[in-house]
Amino acid sequence: MDGRELKLYQRRLQEAQYLRSENNFLRGDRDHYRKEWFFIQQRVNQVQERNEKLVAENRRLRQQNRELLCAAACASVKEDKPVGESVKPPVVHRRRRKPGRKKGHRAALRPVPNHIDVHQDVLLPRDAAGRESCPHCSACLLELEDRQRLVEDIVPAKVVVKCYHTRSGWCPNCRRQVESRAPEQPPPANLSHGQLGINALATAMLLRIHHRLPFRQVTRVFADLPELSISPGTIAQQVQRVAGWLDGDYQKLVLQLRCSPHVHADETGWRTNGRNGYLWSASSPSLTVYHVDKSRAGKVITKLLGRAFGGTLVSDFYSAYAKMDCKKQKCLVHLLRELIETAEKSPAFASGAFFPKAKGLIKQMLLLKSRWEKLTDRQYDANVLQLEAKLEKLLSVKQGEAHARRLARRMARHQKELTAFLYDKDLQGTNNAAERALRPAVVARKISGGSRSKNGAKAWAKLCSLLRTANQQGKNLLETIKSMLIGAWAARQPTTMPTGP
Repeated sequence: MDGRELKLYQRRLQEAQYLRSENNFLRGDRDHYRKEWFFIQQRVNQVQERNEKLVAENRRLRQQNRELLCAAACASVKEDKPVGESVKPPVVHRRRRKPGRKKGHRAALRPVPNHIDVHQDVLLPRDAAGRESCPHCSACLLELEDRQRLVEDIVPAKVVVKCYHTRSGWCPNCRRQVESRAPEQPPPANLSHGQLGINALATAMLLRIHHRLPFRQVTRVFADLPELSISPGTIAQQVQRVAGWLDGDYQKLVLQLRCSPHVHADETGWRTNGRNGYLWSASSPSLTVYHVDKSRAGKVITKLLGRAFGGTLVSDFYSAYAKMDCKKQKCLVHLLRELIETAEKSPAFASGAFFPKAKGLIKQMLLLKSRWEKLTDRQYDANVLQLEAKLEKLLSVKQGEAHARRLARRMARHQKELTAFLYDKDLQGTNNAAERALRPAVVARKISGGSRSKNGAKAWAKLCSLLRTANQQGKNLLETIKSMLIGAWAARQPTTMPTGP
């Protein structure tokens, strides 16, 4: 090794020693700053925790401030008036007064028609010998006489008084009086004035039940348009009569509802003669059934749907629906709404881990169901299993906050009923169908305040069920009522006139 190479070697050796010493210095400096960063991070975490506590306390104080302001505003209200109570207290009846005029007063009846527009002969059937016979047993009738049945009906903006010339007689075999009747003619009634015809009855039911007009407003419509004089009491009486005639159609609706694969059920308050009761609604995509009952227990929905109901019942988390022994789906919107409302009232619940996880999981389930058509079967099934695993994991964790424990227990109790809609394409995860079915009834309750009698409440429920169902099926409501009335009248007495052209 010559001198130049030796000098170069020594220079490189000195540089290596300098770099080694500088490396040791930098290592020490790095360890020092690492310790400093650790302590700073701890202080940052402490500040963040303190900030979160202050934010939660601020929310709590704001809520207390709102409650105190609300209490101060309500302090001026009378003490005997319950605050925040939406249901009126029952009316205490000390002396029950029978509706209507007192005994001995002259009956307030509609005037007798002063003219007849249409005369129609309604003949009795005849036997082989040409003699008028009984429509039930074909026996020859005795004591024949002619009768006139006045029926007041309406056409657009015009009253048509139709006189049905019927034939009646005594049947010695049936031992009863029989009388001919046209298909569209109401069952005869011994009244001095004319009866309401099928068009007037159907129109009155449509205005009262579907359009939710008060009785007096219905009478004003008849008085202003066709100039037909009808009292509010007549409309109320005809509602019950029509409901009685169409009771068979209502029972058919109940049977069809029990055969539906999916039924959405809900209930709301309904006052009858000043006493609190409940209106139950059970609907499917093609029909709706209403039922008024004084009870809100599970026996009502069990009686309505039957113990052998084999479909899926969609409802909220009210315990009465647990009496039904069938498949169930709970409304996720109700659960989501309660989560949000509880978070607004309780800052501790809002700041916990359960609230955001449960809220996000419910939204994910609803979003996944909306993407059923966009995903393949394999992708969809994998997402369903993943969401069920997340739900199982969420409910397996013990919650420390009181509201979180309460909602977690509810979700665990109905765990299978939260995800049933993910396996059925036609099953909804919400109870919006029942809410929409109850909305017309709630509007009618706001207008009328409920019903005056039990018979009136039952009649309203029957007719509202039939009209709501016809509306769901896209039928003409007026023609539907008329066809049902003709069918009901024909079932009471065989038609004695030809129905063809």
